[in-house]
Amino acid sequence: CAPAPGKGRAEGRAGLGPEGRVWVPLPRLSPRPAQSTVCEKIMELLGQNEVEQRQRKVLILSQDSFYKVLTAEQQAKALKGQYNFDHPDAFDNDLMHSTLKNIVEGKTVEVPTYDFVTHSRLAETTVVYPADVVLFEGILVFYNQDIRDMFHLRLFVDTDSDVRLSRRVLRDMKRGRDLEQILTQYTTFVKPAFEEFCLPTKKYADVIIPRGVDNMVAINLIVQHIQDILNGDICKWQRGALNGHGRTYKRPFPEQAESGAVLAAGKRSHLESSSRPH
Repeated sequence: CAPAPGKGRAEGRAGLGPEGRVWVPLPRLSPRPAQSTVCEKIMELLGQNEVEQRQRKVLILSQDSFYKVLTAEQQAKALKGQYNFDHPDAFDNDLMHSTLKNIVEGKTVEVPTYDFVTHSRLAETTVVYPADVVLFEGILVFYNQDIRDMFHLRLFVDTDSDVRLSRRVLRDMKRGRDLEQILTQYTTFVKPAFEEFCLPTKKYADVIIPRGVDNMVAINLIVQHIQDILNGDICKWQRGALNGHGRTYKRPFPEQAESGAVLAAGKRSHLESSSRPH
């Protein structure tokens, strides 16, 4: 189910990746849960949680795994809530790109493990095995063009700003942080970075999912689309799309502007990040 010869990324997001692999990124608008909980619900509905890791056909990766290693000075600031983890420069984009590229090529990779409490990259890594469908989630997965262009379908999970803030407060207070530091970090770094860097990337999304995991209509459509991919039905659609007949298959993948339908692909794998450290 690989793309036809000469029908690569330049043909648009209709085709699948190498080895038939499909990439569907989800930028998150909340400190953790929006697309993370969406992914968990998708995994539950697909029954992938009961599948042994090496045998899973659907995989989720988190951008959180690729935070840069901080200097001693930066780490001291981070512990005081004075380091901006929501800025594009906070991520190791080179490592992120090379890791995603290897996964697209069907290779087993080792993904960094990030400690959300100490704000540091741990020595141990997480082994990630190839899968048929890969979902990459994070706040700025659309920001870097080289990474953005690797994806074949782009989903944007839209969450209310009050919900985002309340989740952040509850989460960080459980980690022992005081309310004043949480709110200062939010107003100083999180909210401005969201408005400057995350929100503008919404224009790159093929599909926007409002209300996150509460939107079961969208999630069920996503699950159905993944099942089509895993069953091989998407290959029929792909061949038609690449030949200019994307609407001839009985279950075409709709354009959002035409129908507003939300179809996607994704799952939660053996990575335990996705809990937004900051």
